[in-house]
Amino acid sequence: MTNIIKNPRITEKASFGAEQNIYTFDIEKGANKLEIKKAIFSLYKVKPVRVNVLSIPRRSVMSKGKIGTRGGGRKALVYLKKGDKIEFI
Repeated sequence: MTNIIKNPRITEKASFGAEQNIYTFDIEKGANKLEIKKAIFSLYKVKPVRVNVLSIPRRSVMSKGKIGTRGGGRKALVYLKKGDKIEFI
């Protein structure tokens, strides 16, 4: 169950969301909202109010004259109620 959540997304945009109790996580491709809620509860012992799931598109990049791809996957926005908090070490 806990392997549904790969890792928290630590970006500038995600840190602004954390101030409003919105936390962002990278997730597995086949995970649904209910599984994500259960995984968050088992890992961090907080109950999410709501979960949004977004797809991250793959991007074409060029490095040293060679074309490749970068990124791709899915992320989840986890909304918590006002008093709850998730601490990342």
